Amino acid sequence: MTYVVTDACIRCKYTDCVEVCPVDCFYEGENMLVINPSECIDCGVCEPECPAEAILPDTEPGLEKWLEINTKYSAEWPNITERKDPPADADEMKDEEGKFEKFFSEEPGEGD
Repeated sequence: MTYVVTDACIRCKYTDCVEVCPVDCFYEGENMLVINPSECIDCGVCEPECPAEAILPDTEPGLEKWLEINTKYSAEWPNITERKDPPADADEMKDEEGKFEKFFSEEPGEGD
């Protein structure tokens, strides 16, 4: 098992999860984070830290797509280990529907 970041993170990109991760397995895209499933130790400390509830265990049904996305982009995007301020409109975007189709970006973030 591993944890994955889902589309609820897109355009919210709260980084509270990054700060508590004991193995630094988060990677930063332009407008979301992903978890490297090979590095995640399944401790679960990140899940309750996410205000957008975007982090879920990959054992939940229907998350195969998100496991693939997390795997792919954690190999391409830079590592992030420190908390950053979220985007100014993060709270407004938290309940937006269809964020992957509307807003997902393959571009990397800044990382640390």
